Amino acid sequence: MNQIQHVAIIMDGNGRWGLKKRKSRNFGHKIGLKTVEKVLKQTIKKKIKYLTLFAFSTENWKRPQKEVNFLFKLLENFLLDKLSEFHKNGIKLKIIGKKRFSNQLNRILNNAEKKTKKNKKLQVNLALNYGSKSELIYAFNKLKFKKKAINEKIISSNLFTKNIPDPDLLIRTGNTHRLSNFLLWQLAYAEIFFEKKLWPDFNENDYNKILLKFKKIKRNFGNI
Repeated sequence: MNQIQHVAIIMDGNGRWGLKKRKSRNFGHKIGLKTVEKVLKQTIKKKIKYLTLFAFSTENWKRPQKEVNFLFKLLENFLLDKLSEFHKNGIKLKIIGKKRFSNQLNRILNNAEKKTKKNKKLQVNLALNYGSKSELIYAFNKLKFKKKAINEKIISSNLFTKNIPDPDLLIRTGNTHRLSNFLLWQLAYAEIFFEKKLWPDFNENDYNKILLKFKKIKRNFGNI
């Protein structure tokens, strides 16, 4: 059976779920955090070492300002409330993306990374203000002054995800079938699972079923 070292997730459908429940999109985002906690616990239980969550993309700035402000405040409160618990449970937090937020949120993010940097049970990569195309541009700009031949290893070592193994599988909830500018380089050989359920409805059983399916897939990587 295939071993799982790294799971990546596009947590799609919070806003739609909130409207479906005749509430607000923001209500959906709030409830979606409960799913995050469930998945974190299950990931630790399965002894998976890396989990990357797509939390806010470079394109999400186009959303209404009230929703953007709510998302960042929700993140602030979540980290302030849960950081000690994460640290106690051996979770390491790493932010991938460009930290162009308020001074307060930047301080909270930096503190979360600093406090948990030595933890080894699970590394959670939180993709914030992240877009794969801008990540590649960032890497190429770093490389243009280095007099070295460009190869896959050098590019990978200059991405936001350097020293992190590529995801074995990607899960996207919300019944949308695209990558949405997420880890385009890193997902080259990942198995992709599109889930119909909206993120707040996604549960431990759904997660476990996908992990089991992945373990049984015959992976050839170009071979026969």
